[in-house]
Amino acid sequence: MLTARNVTKNYSKLPILKGVDITVSKGEIVTIVGSSGAGKSTLLHILGTLDTPTDGEIWLNDVNLTGLKGNALADFRNRHIGFIFQFHHLLPEFTALENVCIPGYIAGTRKSQVKEKAVFLLETLGLKDRLEHKPNALSGGEQQRVAVARALINNPDVVMADEPTGNLDSRNARELHHLFMELRDKLQQTFIIVTHNEELAPMSDRQLVMKDGKII
Repeated sequence: MLTARNVTKNYSKLPILKGVDITVSKGEIVTIVGSSGAGKSTLLHILGTLDTPTDGEIWLNDVNLTGLKGNALADFRNRHIGFIFQFHHLLPEFTALENVCIPGYIAGTRKSQVKEKAVFLLETLGLKDRLEHKPNALSGGEQQRVAVARALINNPDVVMADEPTGNLDSRNARELHHLFMELRDKLQQTFIIVTHNEELAPMSDRQLVMKDGKII
């Protein structure tokens, strides 16, 4: 489903990624682990088209992502790739329901359809009674679940998660780990997760270890 070939990234003359190859299948949970500075987040951002490689190609379902530019790239990203970050980045002036709906509205999907899907996702993630709460009225674990629902609203081919449990306590982190597994089992959702969490990584289908800009 997703394939990266010989991906490199240099900042000035400093090499960050040194020819990375990766293939991820539909419905697979892949974790990327390694020490700080190994290139994990840089790789994830490039796979998710938030950054561009110096060289190499990335394909998602037969579309060459490195060949997309401008609005075409932004539209493809919104429709096919979901993102979950350590600091969920919810918009504070909007409710949980509104935050989840925003990517669907941007995609141009009918508003009633987006709202129905958002309610379904939030209820599925255990937030039935929190739809109209703004982020400052939600716990850290609840905010991250809203971020997960937002990542899923456009039925993405793959969800990219960058240290998704890094800002959670151990109980909420464990619950989020199991949530990823449930979404994989129920929806055949594909995840690529960068993590330092020693509990999450072994639960994935496959671990990729990075060191000095390479997968070893």
